[in-house]
Amino acid sequence: MPTILVIDDNPSVATALDVLFSLHDIDTLRAESPQAGLEQLRRHDVDLVIQDMNFHADTTSGEEGIALFHEIRAQYPDLPVILLTAWTHLESAIDLVRAGAADYLAKPWDDPKLMATVNNLLELADARRELSRERAGERQRRAALLRDHDLRGLVFDDPASEATVSLACQIARSDIPVLITGPNGAGKEKYAEIVHANSNVRNGPFVALNCGALPADLVEAELFGAEPGAYTGASKAREGKFEAADGGTLFLDEIGTLPLAGQVKLLRVLETGRFERLGGNRERSVKVRIVSATNADLAVLIAEGRFREDLFYRLNGIELRLPPLSARPRDILPLARHFLPHGKRLGEDAERTLLRHAWPGNVRELRNTMQRAALLARGDRISATDLALQPAPGPSIGAAASDEPDRAAIEAALERHGGVLAQAANELGLSRQALYRRLDRLGIRRD
Repeated sequence: MPTILVIDDNPSVATALDVLFSLHDIDTLRAESPQAGLEQLRRHDVDLVIQDMNFHADTTSGEEGIALFHEIRAQYPDLPVILLTAWTHLESAIDLVRAGAADYLAKPWDDPKLMATVNNLLELADARRELSRERAGERQRRAALLRDHDLRGLVFDDPASEATVSLACQIARSDIPVLITGPNGAGKEKYAEIVHANSNVRNGPFVALNCGALPADLVEAELFGAEPGAYTGASKAREGKFEAADGGTLFLDEIGTLPLAGQVKLLRVLETGRFERLGGNRERSVKVRIVSATNADLAVLIAEGRFREDLFYRLNGIELRLPPLSARPRDILPLARHFLPHGKRLGEDAERTLLRHAWPGNVRELRNTMQRAALLARGDRISATDLALQPAPGPSIGAAASDEPDRAAIEAALERHGGVLAQAANELGLSRQALYRRLDRLGIRRD
């Protein structure tokens, strides 16, 4: 059962609240003074505090209630507090709501309204505890990943990224070919490095080849090497990528752009582990772990006759699918800070702008944006103007149909303020009621 602490020196008020809450299966603790209330908080787990604003019959300043509220906030920053106030304390109560109080109710209160507020806050407390447990679990899993694996300096905070990193480390231990899929700029080469760094061949070379940058007539020489005179300008023997990667990992980026002739020869090497240099007749043997990547839909290329189906099944031992940056919004700010030079920091307006941008260019676009902003900024603080972001086609992350803050901005504000709705609403320029409606409309639990 949830527990509410009532701090009020009027026994009739405390008794009335005790009876009301017992009808709703809520336990009540009582304290008649600020000191007794703080002692109850030290001794018991409390989900919500309801406190009076005045504790002396001969004074009406509300100073005792104000001091008590600030003491509770200092010691228990996540504990919601409802203020009970007479009309003479209304202005002070409003000031305390701006300072983080959950709500205020005038005496005499309306029971249904009070219970609606209490139930909302108790649900929020449950959600906050659940979020805390989830975040603790995330921190433990991330610490284990960092302790047990080489993540090549990867920066991430989103659960979607954590799942992808975990899978990459898991599949790295086998020798099975890996196909990394995802949009341009999502970090496919970084994940290929992670697979290599945690594999059985991590002490061997890691060799990367961008198939999309190769002229068709040089594909074979790049992959398998060439003997002198094999083509115009070939004056000496040339080692190919397969030889360079022997005993390690060969990363074939943009594999969907490889010409069909190159696909045939690549398939043969994957099947036999043997090849000949261009212009040579001596068969060579290598042992290479293959990791390939593409932003194209290989199934479509197969249907169009532009990619061999048998090669696809050779490369796709297991697929590692990278989500776009828009699908992992909690990565945006950590990555942005990572890309900034030492001494530069993000302003709050810049953070909101970064979270609202759609990032069609993914991590690569974010990196370029931060490097440009660092050059444009006049001081050490990066502003939204310094980012110089142009509206991208299509919706932004969690786009709304108006200028209201979107899902990513709301979740970031809630996280910065520890789930305190009043403070998050103030940052977002919303009333608490407007933020409640926005949370409900977006399906965001009040955590």
